[in-house]
Amino acid sequence: MNGDMSIDPEQIRVEIDAALAQLPSVDPDGADVAGVDIDAVGRQLEEAHQILVDALESVEKG
Repeated sequence: MNGDMSIDPEQIRVEIDAALAQLPSVDPDGADVAGVDIDAVGRQLEEAHQILVDALESVEKG
């Protein structure tokens, strides 16, 4: 993420999709949940969250 955050909704969607695409696909009722790296999932969710925070800050600065 750079300091020139886009406030274009489509660009923000692309960035969020890219961050979330790295999350593992897991069936919550399945046995493979135990093999998920929760720290990696947390990092990806934090990245997506930060994209949204940066976008909101950019809108506020106007």
